[in-house]
Amino acid sequence: MIKGLAISTVWVLDQDRAKEFYTEKLGLELRMDMTLGEGGMRWVTVGAKDQPEVVLTLMVPGAPAMDEESAEAVRTLVAKGVLGAGALATDDIHGDYEKLKARGVEFIQPPQERPYGTEAILRDDSGNWFSFTQQREELDLDKEWA
Repeated sequence: MIKGLAISTVWVLDQDRAKEFYTEKLGLELRMDMTLGEGGMRWVTVGAKDQPEVVLTLMVPGAPAMDEESAEAVRTLVAKGVLGAGALATDDIHGDYEKLKARGVEFIQPPQERPYGTEAILRDDSGNWFSFTQQREELDLDKEWA
């Protein structure tokens, strides 16, 4: 049976730049940076210190995962900034928002109240956007949200 999520791919335009962004600006740990075989695919993974069982793999679109036409389409969508790459969790949305902004992280939405918690939207150095969310301890299912 499936036990949970282990690896999620984030398509990036430059692995060196992405590795720097995710580790130095977002503060994630570098888990692995290796090339598989001579001239093979580069495998770069990062993850949150307190969540060792889950990693993001920072992949440049291309072989062996996809043909060149598909890779170019994915690169175009990433650079355009229309791909959401997931949600990053925090327990201090306002404090972490300020810290990340000070490190040069681009936010396309400041923290706002949502039915599920407080959410900001950030963009990585390739163009991907992430929900940056502090979940509510209890959901108010009776409250109407616009």
